[in-house]
Amino acid sequence: MTQQEMPPRYAFGFAAPQGGAFCLGAARRQKMPPRHASGFAAPRGRASRALKLSLALAALLTAPAWAQTYPAKPVRVIVPFPPGGGNDVIARIVGEKLTERLGQSFVIDNRGGGNGIVGLQALAKAAPDGYTIGVGAAGPLAVNPSLYEKLPYDPLTDFAPVTNMVIFPLLLVTHPSFPPKTVPELLAYAKANPGKVFYASPGSGNSGHLAGELLNSLAKIDTTHVPYKGQGPAVADLLGGQVQMLFSSIPSVIDYVHMGRLNGLAIGSAQRIASLPGVPAIADTVPGYEAYSWVGMVAPAGTPKAIVDKLNHEIVEILKQEDVKEKLLKQGAIPVGDTPQQFGDYIRVEIKKWGAVVKSANIKAD
Repeated sequence: MTQQEMPPRYAFGFAAPQGGAFCLGAARRQKMPPRHASGFAAPRGRASRALKLSLALAALLTAPAWAQTYPAKPVRVIVPFPPGGGNDVIARIVGEKLTERLGQSFVIDNRGGGNGIVGLQALAKAAPDGYTIGVGAAGPLAVNPSLYEKLPYDPLTDFAPVTNMVIFPLLLVTHPSFPPKTVPELLAYAKANPGKVFYASPGSGNSGHLAGELLNSLAKIDTTHVPYKGQGPAVADLLGGQVQMLFSSIPSVIDYVHMGRLNGLAIGSAQRIASLPGVPAIADTVPGYEAYSWVGMVAPAGTPKAIVDKLNHEIVEILKQEDVKEKLLKQGAIPVGDTPQQFGDYIRVEIKKWGAVVKSANIKAD
């Protein structure tokens, strides 16, 4: 996967140590580098990389014994959605690899209901010992706080972010009979026909619904939302021409695009993606437009930092594996793998972003 697939804020990476093993005796025989005001030498080149590695090993060795042996028993992974959806698929791909790497089972526990509320409520109440973790996705963490007057959890204080695992850029698909074939043509058509362009979504407050409202807001157009009871009925009516557009996860519609039954008009990522190189980004025409669904891993608040850091390290390494990347890309997902701090900051930005969309469009939960 190329760096262009990733939004700028996700261009993270860690340099692998290179060169020979760190040797204190050899360092003494060399000319010492300049020292900082703190008194520590400023490392350079190969010595710098070796020092970073030695410090990481020292941190591991000084961690509590229980953290070094974690996990010592199976770990439950709560997925706040039914089996088979994107969140479940990602959790199972990563959970299988965690089981292989850490020698204990990571068992998926699907707790669907209430737009993810049921599962996250259970996660928030779980013991913060590292043996119950869960999927934290865009809807339950970033959208629900604006959709519901009262939630049984606080997305910012009840969970410890581990890492954002993937993002799902939404694909804007249209019926072949719909005249616009490009985003500029769509915007011109919508402005000439206010309220007469209908876009489907799996339900009010869904990511597809919010993606449409975000486009309305940024492009100053007026398209009409048509909510359905799930992705299947929404796609069926789009195929039948009852509605003209749908902002969808890629796996749900990509076969229809390849068959010519739907047009892949544009992608919701900030830039084009390698799996759909011929599909432009909406942001090429509407600056600042980004519509993603994302799937991260979180733990109950109070989970020891050593455990959070260990889970973060393992998941980030898993997301770098070529076989995992291939599986994720087939699901229309782009691997992320950021730090706990970065993921926490991202959740805050997403809550603010989608909260503004929900408020301006006066969206209510079903």
